[in-house]
Amino acid sequence: MQAMIFAAGLGTRLQQETAEKPKALVNIGGKTLLQRAIEKLQYEGASKIVVNVHHFAPQVIAFIESKDWGIPVLISDESEKLLETGGGLKKAAPLFSKNQPILIYNVDILSNLDLNILKAEHQVSGALATLVVRKRETQRYFKFDKQKNLVGWINKKTGESKISRSEHFNEATEMAFSGIHIVEPEIFDMMPATNRFSIVQVYLEAAKTHQIKGFFDKSAMWMDVGKPAQLEEARKLFS
Repeated sequence: MQAMIFAAGLGTRLQQETAEKPKALVNIGGKTLLQRAIEKLQYEGASKIVVNVHHFAPQVIAFIESKDWGIPVLISDESEKLLETGGGLKKAAPLFSKNQPILIYNVDILSNLDLNILKAEHQVSGALATLVVRKRETQRYFKFDKQKNLVGWINKKTGESKISRSEHFNEATEMAFSGIHIVEPEIFDMMPATNRFSIVQVYLEAAKTHQIKGFFDKSAMWMDVGKPAQLEEARKLFS
């Protein structure tokens, strides 16, 4: 399994925490978020990890180079321009093997999900991509039919919706994205010519003609520590 950690974000929600360092190097219980993400992926079988960098990029690069991770940890440098999730994955494409799925993991996510179960379900389904989702309160939701196929997206706050498969959209199950997904390298063939775009847009467009599946995660622990309240909660948990 090859993997990518999205670590290029500005971390603006964390305010003072990211005034002089990137979100990836925020500390919880004696370890940075980036170290926790790398160690989880390596422990669960990743043979290679790519980390994209932008905000305070030299700090992240120096941190990665300061340790022996046991597997290659490569840098995809977005210092000149933040490329969003889709553009970030596209830029990193040359660093990946073309015959293995890519597991993508947000650096600000803490989860005890068994990633090998995710990988196995993805491979059995034959999906182009599998998105880890949970039942939780948020503003934006992916929508899935009874076979867990992605059929669209909705923003509850604005009322905006994007429909991939209209025949199942209205009765579809609404699930919140967990910042963990696994994709086949064929996804690169479906990306726009531009360099900066969201991977969500790629999934919604691809879902019109391909299987984009949901993995309904019920694991005991999932936290988005890019938010101040959850960061403090996580520090209590790992203290």
